[in-house]
Amino acid sequence: MDHSQTRSTPSRLEVRNKLADMLKTKPELVYIKRVETKTGTMKATGEANAYETEETAKLVEPEYIRTRNTPQEKKEKTEEKAEAAPPPKKPERTEKPEQPAKKEE
Repeated sequence: MDHSQTRSTPSRLEVRNKLADMLKTKPELVYIKRVETKTGTMKATGEANAYETEETAKLVEPEYIRTRNTPQEKKEKTEEKAEAAPPPKKPERTEKPEQPAKKEE
């Protein structure tokens, strides 16, 4: 992908949308594994997979790749849901009985 206009490596979301347009599919079915720009150039290379269904993608792609390809707004919503759940209660700490002092001989 040539990115001489933006002068920076494109985001996963940009690459995902561009590939989806090229493949005539939905962006939700395209998963970007990596995007790299070689030093001194304005061309990015990388790896991506496109699937026919989201179910297939969920079976094949690891969780961390699916998370990386989730748009930021969706990530924030899932984080809010996780924060909304109350944290597990810690058991109350009971004091240990005092141990008898050691006798010196």
